[in-house]
Amino acid sequence: GFFQSYAVEVDIKDASNATCLYADWMMRFLITYESNNGDYKTTTLNLSSSVTHNGSICGNDTQAAVVAVQFGEGHSWSINITKNNETYQGDFITLTYNTNDTAVFPDAKRKGPVTVLVKDPLHPVQLNTVFVCHNSYFIEAENTTQIFWNVTVQAFVQNGTVSKKESRCPADTPTSAPTIPPTIANVTTAFTTTLSPAPTTAPKPVENPDTGNYSLKSGNKTCFLATVGLQLNVSQDKPLLININPKTTVADGACGNTTATLKLNDGNSTLIGF
Repeated sequence: GFFQSYAVEVDIKDASNATCLYADWMMRFLITYESNNGDYKTTTLNLSSSVTHNGSICGNDTQAAVVAVQFGEGHSWSINITKNNETYQGDFITLTYNTNDTAVFPDAKRKGPVTVLVKDPLHPVQLNTVFVCHNSYFIEAENTTQIFWNVTVQAFVQNGTVSKKESRCPADTPTSAPTIPPTIANVTTAFTTTLSPAPTTAPKPVENPDTGNYSLKSGNKTCFLATVGLQLNVSQDKPLLININPKTTVADGACGNTTATLKLNDGNSTLIGF
């Protein structure tokens, strides 16, 4: 049930052969699709070992910079980055996955490329500053979850040299360490990823978790009900116990005829899927 995902490095040069855009990151996609028998299944789309970056461009004051990659059997991902006064910011992200890839979508009812467009939720970054995010963060849209980690990116690089000045994402803290990327075996196997660093001292006893009531709707009908208290016991260097707080946890997912997916996001960088 474990899947390999590869790092991507894109170093775009301008006409004088100086770096104008640099990006190095890892990403993975969880995609829910309809199978031939009407069930909904969740699959994992990983980057392959061979990635191209055709269409990536430097950008300027009037034209957006673009990081674009192509991988696997007809899959692609790109982000437009715009400059505004003294900052740059991701504008929109485009994911295209191809359900003709039978290794990832072995029984997809819909065949061919599917494009998902989503607004980049991250904040602007000062020019001549590199954006860094070691911990995982998630973007959900149209039955897809895009997962990113170990991100380093700078658009509109000045003087051809990537800056040493960093802007960190909210998920990172000064003591954060890169997290283990999430994995998924299939829709019936739970996947968990915790974004907190391993503790340096023995954890204090944790009380029993509060019971939460979670539900999904399909149209006007409730199709999934769960009443459960959740506690994660993460085995790193030392045990780490985390209670999931129902008051801050949002339920999402999808229901099919014989398969349902429940995703719980606690708003504190922990995502659990059933």
